[in-house]
Amino acid sequence: MLPEEVYPFCLGEKHSGERFAADSRGNTEYKKKREAGAVFDAHIHLEQYDNLDERIKRWHEAGVEQVTAVSNDLASSYRTLEIKERHPDVVRAGCGFHPEQPLPETSEREEWKHLVKLEREHIACIGEIGLPHYELGHLPSPLEAYQEFLAECLLLARDLKLPAALHAVHDKAELAFDILRREAPAVPAHFHWLKAPEDVAARITKAGYMVSVTPEVCYRERDQRLAAAVPPDQLLIETDGPWPFQGPFAGIETTPELLRDVITTLAGITGEKKADLAARTQKNAERMYGGR
Repeated sequence: MLPEEVYPFCLGEKHSGERFAADSRGNTEYKKKREAGAVFDAHIHLEQYDNLDERIKRWHEAGVEQVTAVSNDLASSYRTLEIKERHPDVVRAGCGFHPEQPLPETSEREEWKHLVKLEREHIACIGEIGLPHYELGHLPSPLEAYQEFLAECLLLARDLKLPAALHAVHDKAELAFDILRREAPAVPAHFHWLKAPEDVAARITKAGYMVSVTPEVCYRERDQRLAAAVPPDQLLIETDGPWPFQGPFAGIETTPELLRDVITTLAGITGEKKADLAARTQKNAERMYGGR
């Protein structure tokens, strides 16, 4: 078993699990998946999966209409844009630097900014960006340097009129929120896989920002309380794939198909029909990251 709190990010590792390889075959199973309605995975590290053309086709047949594919660094930003080019109707592309790693060199930052400006019309968000928490004690730069870089990224998002996909958890959630409010309050922001004190989560949602839950909501009370507290038009669902989950998903490859279980759990919390909840979270994601 993994510890209760783990670093929710796999740097560069390719995943090729076959647990769901046959999951969308056969009319009976296909119909069961479609009962929950079409879904939009609001945060996934798509470039870390192999056999993507085959996977995306299978996921789409299973009811996954669109995904927001975030990036971790300059190289993965290029790869994500290449995936977007191959699957323009399914993939919303994000370009950014994951904060749980050393800060990029000046040359990388400048090339990344040039890339984002050049490919602006193909980019749905600046992300993943944020503040380190899990790896902070092992990183060569102090937290203050990450705060400065986050502000820099948010200003770029503001100038290019792009939303931001934020990694900001526990005590860093409030800090990132304060930076966002100070530097670029009008930038639409998505606090992905939010783990924060209830009062901080309330400040985030009161300001109008989006919050998402992952498959953890199916087995963790903390996430269920958060899902119940988020206003309906600000709730998103995501997998953060290929990050693996525990509980009923232990040993199962993380793919956007897990979102049907998330929808089922959320429907039990809100009392909505699964198809209605799926449609609402999809519309929320389209409003945040753009539809077709």
